[in-house]
Amino acid sequence: MIDLALLRDHPDLVRRSQAARGNDQATVDIALEADRSRRAALAAFEELRAEQNAFGKVIAKAPKEEKPALVAQGKQLAERVKQAQQVANDAGEAASAALARIENVVIDGVPAGGEADFVELRRVGEVPSFDFEPRDHLEIGEILGAIDMERGAKVSGARFYFLRGIGARLEIALMNLALDKALQNGFVPLITPTLVRPEIMQGTGFLGEHADEVYHLDKGDDLYLVGTSEVALAGYHKDEIVDLSDGALRYAGWSTCYRREAGSHGKDTRGIIRVHQFNKLEMFVYTEAEDAEAEHLRLVALQEEMLTSLGLAYRVIDVAAGDLGSSAARKYDIEAWVPTQGAFRELTSTSNCTTYQARRLDVRHRPVVDGADSGSAPKTQHVATLNGTLATTRWIVALLETHQQADGSVRVPEVLRPYLGGLEVLTPENTKATSKVTA
Repeated sequence: MIDLALLRDHPDLVRRSQAARGNDQATVDIALEADRSRRAALAAFEELRAEQNAFGKVIAKAPKEEKPALVAQGKQLAERVKQAQQVANDAGEAASAALARIENVVIDGVPAGGEADFVELRRVGEVPSFDFEPRDHLEIGEILGAIDMERGAKVSGARFYFLRGIGARLEIALMNLALDKALQNGFVPLITPTLVRPEIMQGTGFLGEHADEVYHLDKGDDLYLVGTSEVALAGYHKDEIVDLSDGALRYAGWSTCYRREAGSHGKDTRGIIRVHQFNKLEMFVYTEAEDAEAEHLRLVALQEEMLTSLGLAYRVIDVAAGDLGSSAARKYDIEAWVPTQGAFRELTSTSNCTTYQARRLDVRHRPVVDGADSGSAPKTQHVATLNGTLATTRWIVALLETHQQADGSVRVPEVLRPYLGGLEVLTPENTKATSKVTA
């Protein structure tokens, strides 16, 4: 949830953020009123409870003959306290529900609008050109025996696939390249759970308006399949006070990810651009709130280093407020050029969630104050969280199409060769292509 002090002291700022996202600004006034009602109900309950405690002492000191009447009064007071507590609880739940409708406050400079209203920040690399008709990634993958959509559909249904042979090796190579990049930059690797509890999924903001994208196991197991290891990594320090005295905590989560792709019927049905299951290495950072924007740019730089090293042409965009998702205050996407589509397609995104997720999951730190009295520890503060993709299955699409050759072979970027046994070119001969499905 957003900072209550920010909501109370700067409601116009929150209204502007809601408007930029395309949300109803009335949610701010509803939340303010609900917050006032909650505080009033809690104050009334605490006042009655204090009265009850004081009355209990009167009863204890009263003469024996007066006690029965006083005890009767005490029971009436106890009932009033019970009712006041219920009112306070109800008001608290109503306030929580109202606050949950307010998404993270966007950072100044984020473009307003929806999916089409992003701002392009820069383009990097040369868009490839060919003196032959380029093949799409699926055709190349089939020539190389790397991608098998038919058997994926036979085993699991639409939008599933097998990566086999060099396809499997290529994904593992990408992930290991990304892992090495993360290790060189101080990230701690984690292989994360892919099933999480509802409170973790809720805390990261994935059970809002996009809840239909999430797989839910509700037959005896109230668990969710994650669409990104961000979810598990955000929950890793739930209800903890973390130590940031030596700097940010940086993790690299390797996991399989699952997405229902609800609402994407007819979109990207060919190949492995939009699928139900894929692998991903995700960067996740816990840092002090004032350092979050600088950390965000650091994550973008690492992503750009990866894409540049792989010889991919790309652009960086500043995503519009209405396309951020509820937790992000700013998001940068990096889109690589896909030749057969004649378009840039998203390969990475990185989000600054400020303190929004940490407030929901109660992750705090204790600031180090220079010259502070050692006997009085400073008050804890919520951390800021950030996330960003460093490699994922979809990258294979851009790699195969960008580096293809006329005969269907694919040049291997130099940086990937050590992870593929020194292979410089992928050909049907050295990747052992397989036959198509036959009845």
